[in-house]
Amino acid sequence: MTAVLIACDKFKGSLTSAEVCAAVEAGIRRVRPDTAVAAMPMADGGEGSVAAALSAGFAEITTTVTGPGGQPVAASFALRRSDGTAVVEMAKASGLLQLPGGLPDPLGATSFGTGELVRAALDAGARTIILAVGGSASTDGGAGFLQALGATLSTADGTPLGRGGKALGDLAVVDLKTLDSRLTDCRIILAADVDNPLLGPRGAAAVYAPQKGADESHVRLLEEGLGHYVRTLRAAGLPAGAEDLPGAGAAGGLGFAAQSVLGATMRPGIDVMMDLAGFGEALATLTSADLVITGEGSLDRQTLNGKAVAGVARAAWDAGVPAVAVCGRGLLERGELAGLGISQAYALTDHEPDVARCISNAAALLESAAEQLAREWIRAEASLPG
Repeated sequence: MTAVLIACDKFKGSLTSAEVCAAVEAGIRRVRPDTAVAAMPMADGGEGSVAAALSAGFAEITTTVTGPGGQPVAASFALRRSDGTAVVEMAKASGLLQLPGGLPDPLGATSFGTGELVRAALDAGARTIILAVGGSASTDGGAGFLQALGATLSTADGTPLGRGGKALGDLAVVDLKTLDSRLTDCRIILAADVDNPLLGPRGAAAVYAPQKGADESHVRLLEEGLGHYVRTLRAAGLPAGAEDLPGAGAAGGLGFAAQSVLGATMRPGIDVMMDLAGFGEALATLTSADLVITGEGSLDRQTLNGKAVAGVARAAWDAGVPAVAVCGRGLLERGELAGLGISQAYALTDHEPDVARCISNAAALLESAAEQLAREWIRAEASLPG
């Protein structure tokens, strides 16, 4: 008897994590209809984290916040009312996809809306807040985030600090005593898949700002602003060295603000999401005769650095359960897959070499890939328990 646990991330631009899992399950059931299948949509702490939490039974709460360009946007977070755990996804409030007209704003984009989303979670009774920070549009060091949470950040003449990384050089006065008092009793978890510091050649400006539209002059300006921001916060009583914490450079420096000011604990995003979904408990019921199926849109070099597929496959390997993967395209060699704990990968491009068609017809192609996977990995006599 074979049991299958499907734990896939989204195929970005075509399918959500829940849709990926559903398509894989549909393909399996066509050729192995009696297989015991459990589906757990996954995320790595970036886009799709709220959707994964909703699949795990969380409730969705929608509110209006300030987008990265200063415009109002509708954003939601996930809340598990039983224990007050909330998942706040930065991409929904301050993400690249929320920029007006989709136009990059590397100097002016703000993290203010993410702070507003945290306040909304506090209003809803959250006692633990998971900050899923992938997909951000801003490089403001989390200054907007802190302002939305009540911190006073102002210029020399008392004017509130403007939005975006371009304004950081004007920061003169910081008062953290005005932060929302509820944060004192709230546990904050920073779910991130990068360990970059805030400053320097591996920092938020140098590494990630170009992905948000910054040119070389912008990077220099942002780096200078972030450095001034750190010195001003330190003068206000922040301990030295916080800018060097692993993950301080995550989300344009929001990782720095969350860890140094709010006392957030950083954890790999996929580990956090697996815990929320109960993946470990489900995995513990499987044996070496069973199967874990994971996947994401592209299996590539980024997969090797803490993405959802790597986390799921690692956990399956540690438990002695074989793992295979599905993907839109596979760019990793067999040895690299084996290093992740993945025995085989099934790519949509193996069925349809045209990438545009793969994206537009992803669900049907994924079902076909899952059929092939089921024939090769699931015994025909598999049946439901009992």
